Amino acid sequence: MIMGGGAPAPRVFLAAVLVLSSLAAAAAAESTLQCHDEDQAALLAVDAALGSPYHFASWTPDTFCCDWYDVDCDNATGRVVGLSVFQDGNLTAAIPDAVANLTHLRSLTLRHLPGLTGAIPESLARLSDLAQLTISHTGVSGPVPAFLAQLTALASLDLSFNSLAGAIPASLADAPSLSSIDLSRNRLAGAIPPLLRLVSSNSTGQAYLSLSHNNLSGGIPAEFAAVSFAHVDLSRNALTGDASPLLGAGKPLQHLDLSRNAFRFSLTGAELPEGLAFMDVSHNAIRGRIPAMVANLTGLQVFNVSYNRLCGVVPAGGSMARFDAYSYQHNKCLCGTPLPACH
Repeated sequence: MIMGGGAPAPRVFLAAVLVLSSLAAAAAAESTLQCHDEDQAALLAVDAALGSPYHFASWTPDTFCCDWYDVDCDNATGRVVGLSVFQDGNLTAAIPDAVANLTHLRSLTLRHLPGLTGAIPESLARLSDLAQLTISHTGVSGPVPAFLAQLTALASLDLSFNSLAGAIPASLADAPSLSSIDLSRNRLAGAIPPLLRLVSSNSTGQAYLSLSHNNLSGGIPAEFAAVSFAHVDLSRNALTGDASPLLGAGKPLQHLDLSRNAFRFSLTGAELPEGLAFMDVSHNAIRGRIPAMVANLTGLQVFNVSYNRLCGVVPAGGSMARFDAYSYQHNKCLCGTPLPACH
C-alpha cells in the first residue's frame, strides 16, 4: 500500500522537471532573440571608443547585450531602444559615432559625464527613431546642431549644463514632434527662433522651454503667443521688448521665469493663466500695476516682481498672504501690505 501510494511521485517529479526544463529553454531562446548582432557590435564599439571604462564592466561579448547595464531593449523585437550613461567622472572621450549604429534607438541619455567633450556628432542624424535626447552636465561644446530638426520623432531635447555656443539654429523650430527643449546653462547667443511653434492650441500636448543662463538677446518671437506653453524659463539672458504675449487667460502656463533680463512692457491689464504656480519677472523694466486677479490664483506658490518699475497698490486677499516684501521690493511706487501703506 505504501509503495502503491508513493508510485506516482517520481512521475510527478519527472513531469515538473520537464516543464521547468521547457520554460528554461524558452527563456534562453527568448534571451538569445533579445540581442541582435548589429546592436551588440555597435555597443562594443561604443565601449572601445570610450576606453572600456569600468562603468561598462557588464558589457562582455559572451553575454547578451540586453542584459547589460545602461541598455534597454524592446521586448517584442529585441532591438536596443535605450542607452543611458550617467554619473561617471572617469569617462573621458568624445561622443562615439558608433552610437549612431544603434539604428532602433529611441532614447539616448548622456548625463553627469564631465569628461565627455567635443561636439555633438552629425552621425546622430541617422537615429530616425530617436524620441528623447539628453546630453546634460558634460563638457560637450560646439554649436547646437542644425541636423536635430531632421529627427522627425524627437519629442524631448535636453542639452543643458554644457559648453555649447553660437546661435540656436532656426531649423529647430521646424522639428515636427518636438515639445520639450532645455538649452539652459550654456553659452548661446543671438535671437530666439520661434521654437515649439507647432505645439499650439490646435494641437494636443503642452510645450516646455528652458533657455536660462545664456547670452540670448532680442525679443520674444511673435509665434510664442500661440504656443501652448506649460513651462517657460528665459531667465538670466539679455532679452528685451514685450513678454506679455506669453500670458493670457485659458493658457496652460504653470511656470514662468523671465527674471534678470531687460524686458520692457506694461503689466496693467495683463490676464494671468489660471493654473499659474510660479511667476518670477524680477530684475527687468516692467511698468504699470500688478493685476488684481493675481489674488485669485489659488495655486500660486512663487510670485516675484521685485526690481521693476511697477506702481500702485499691491493686491490683497486670496493667495497674496504667502508673499512678503521681498516679492515687491525696489519698484517705482508700489505700496500696501506687505509694503508701507499708500498715501
